[in-house]
Amino acid sequence: MKGARQRAILQLVLRERLSSQREIRARLAAVGVEATQSTISRDIEELGLARVHDQQGVRYVAPGAMNGDEAAGGGAPRRVLRRLLQSYALSMAASGNLLVIQTPPAAAHLLGEGIDRSDVENIVGTVAGDNTVLVVAREGVRAREIERALNDIMKESGS
Repeated sequence: MKGARQRAILQLVLRERLSSQREIRARLAAVGVEATQSTISRDIEELGLARVHDQQGVRYVAPGAMNGDEAAGGGAPRRVLRRLLQSYALSMAASGNLLVIQTPPAAAHLLGEGIDRSDVENIVGTVAGDNTVLVVAREGVRAREIERALNDIMKESGS
């Protein structure tokens, strides 16, 4: 349920201009997802969403859509990727230049998006299903190197 709700929030924020938790809650309800304000607040924090001011006013943006130090180079803030890995990466298995990450049901999309928006070196991209993320390493890079890098990020102390 949490993974599906967070995926819905992320998709809404990526597609629509939402400026308040009340708006997010209303849009979630419109798509059949009920959530309290405090749950939405926790989800926003865990997803690393930021509230930014632009020419049209205030809105929530997803990691990687922000400008500034946290998203330097267009990548997701490292702390967001760490949280996603800690919350959703159940296991990792490397084979050649492919890394398979198992997640709880409905969480693979969130983790895959976090990895795709990150600045982890040597990752070409990800493919996410319901509970599995396939991470593709650059040609000549072993998936074990990517696995080590992601494990190191997971073990970093939080800020």
